[in-house]
Amino acid sequence: MQNIVVVGLQWGDEGKGKIVDWLAEKADVVVRFQGGQNAGHTIKTADQTFKLSQLPSGILRPEKVGVIGSGVVLDPFSLIQEIESVENQGIRITTENLVIAENTTLLLPLHIEMDKIREERSGTTKIGTTGKGIGPAYEDRVGRRAVKAGYLSDLDELDKALDKLINHHNVLRRGLNVPEIGKEGLIEKLHKVAPVISKYTKSTWWIYENLIQSGNRVLYEGAQGTFLDIDHGTYPYVTSSSTVAGNAATGSGVGPKDLGFVLGICKAYQTRVGEGPFPTELFDHEGQTLASKGHEFGTVTGRPRRCGWIDTVMIKMACALSGVNGIALMKMDVLDEFDEIKIGVGYHLGKEKLDYLPYQLGQQQKLEPIYETMPGWQQSTCGIRNKEDLPPNAQKYIRRLETLIGCPIVLVSNSPIREDTINYSPLIQTYLQ
Repeated sequence: MQNIVVVGLQWGDEGKGKIVDWLAEKADVVVRFQGGQNAGHTIKTADQTFKLSQLPSGILRPEKVGVIGSGVVLDPFSLIQEIESVENQGIRITTENLVIAENTTLLLPLHIEMDKIREERSGTTKIGTTGKGIGPAYEDRVGRRAVKAGYLSDLDELDKALDKLINHHNVLRRGLNVPEIGKEGLIEKLHKVAPVISKYTKSTWWIYENLIQSGNRVLYEGAQGTFLDIDHGTYPYVTSSSTVAGNAATGSGVGPKDLGFVLGICKAYQTRVGEGPFPTELFDHEGQTLASKGHEFGTVTGRPRRCGWIDTVMIKMACALSGVNGIALMKMDVLDEFDEIKIGVGYHLGKEKLDYLPYQLGQQQKLEPIYETMPGWQQSTCGIRNKEDLPPNAQKYIRRLETLIGCPIVLVSNSPIREDTINYSPLIQTYLQ
């Protein structure tokens, strides 16, 4: 099996975009299977920097097919802007290299408005969303009132779907004492983008029959991270979709047998954007150093990320939840200057010692981390491309993480450049050949 699923093992922002782009050289098809424009991926080539949100990261590779799967909530207006942006950087987007599943839910301006209204009124209980409308769009999907991408090719069906959706939202808006939505302006905007979006839409059956069943090598690209999962994350401070590997099948319209190697992505330290528990968060000079060296600002929002030491308890749980076969360890170079590096290996909850992250929010907020301390390497690892060239203490750090997590580290990244990726283990060789 040469297909591969890429998932985040922390709270997102782990560097999935770089790894998907790097692996896409060997792939034929790259499928985005969940999330939306809240997923920011920054990819650096030798001479350019690309910022993607909804386009699959593999779209930067010539002759690859990028698929936006049915598990995504798609902002058609933002997508058109994103296509124009990457085309201005020399990447050609056509109906040959971009496919949108026709049953993908559309994220509309009313979703963005509702997201912001709710956050503004939540006060101290706000989630810290990106304000991009993701939650309200997923709510409408499960509420069976969503507008689907395929409706843009049938304007009568689009008209009926909008009536149902707008009626629901206007009831909510009356309750929130905000102005109601008029249909005319929205449908006019959708009519304008319909010809552009419709030319890319195809059924998930077509995707399976023509891209997957025919033997193409597929790379499934997840967004966010395990602990933002709607079921398994630090609820309620989570996203509104399932971010674990099992959703790659559902969100792509394929069976589980068509997935393959599961690659989990994590940083050599830990970050989080927005509100919610963070047991190993740092509030001192070390945390500031991680943020500064790692350029920790959100790709989509520009918000500064909270930083802390790596938490192997969480990563071990994430590996179990997704059936991870191997880990890509990102941003090793950010740790280069530290004389000592700490690793989270457990928690104290009062007098109790835990080797897992409890589900209850109240308990998560009371956790005190238990650390192991390792010596740093205090020399630059940036640009190293062979494992033997890593400093001895960096290699010891990697081996200790493997032992604590119970999963092999198969790739190591030590710069944003796509080529600065060390093939650390033969376990992923089958895919790379």
